[in-house]
Amino acid sequence: MTTILEFAITVVIISVSGVMAPGPLFTASVAYGTRAGLKSGIKMAYGHTLVELPLVVFLGIGAISLDALPQFREYISVLGAVSLFVFAGLQIRAVYGKSLSDQLPKHGPFFIGILLSALNPFFLVWWFTIGFKLISDAMAMYSFIGIGIVFGFHIWMDYAWLGMTGFLSKRGKSVLSTKNYKIFMVILSGVLVYFGINFLIGTVH
Repeated sequence: MTTILEFAITVVIISVSGVMAPGPLFTASVAYGTRAGLKSGIKMAYGHTLVELPLVVFLGIGAISLDALPQFREYISVLGAVSLFVFAGLQIRAVYGKSLSDQLPKHGPFFIGILLSALNPFFLVWWFTIGFKLISDAMAMYSFIGIGIVFGFHIWMDYAWLGMTGFLSKRGKSVLSTKNYKIFMVILSGVLVYFGINFLIGTVH
């Protein structure tokens, strides 16, 4: 039986693939951070939360409905594993091929946090595949409280990461271009592959 601590660690590690990967929200956080620093990152994370929380609740309700279907957990485990493999590859590609725009978006960070979350296909795909697997597992172990567990152990990283990105950008430091960041993301991609293999092994057994 997985303890809540073990499950929380799993949620945190896997969530990093969605939180810290370079993308539109990260790029906007860098752009706004050059002017407003930490505050802009927090505002952007708050806007992101307004999109993410209803989505997580919706997926939790969906997990309840689908759990009655035969072999539902096997299917979602395979889908989650394949998604982890794909995201690991995309993550490495993004880290070594992504260039940041210096143009500041017209709207404020709060609105941009909402917009870039709701209209970001990678964000939505992550939650409908990898995130859905985590929510399904959490609800199987902790019932409705599982939704709060997944969201709680995930969302704080959005605030920490976007806030730190804005803070460092204000001081003229680039997170994305640092060698250590790239090495960390490559290692993280390997960890995602490890969890994907575990998902598949769990399906077999």
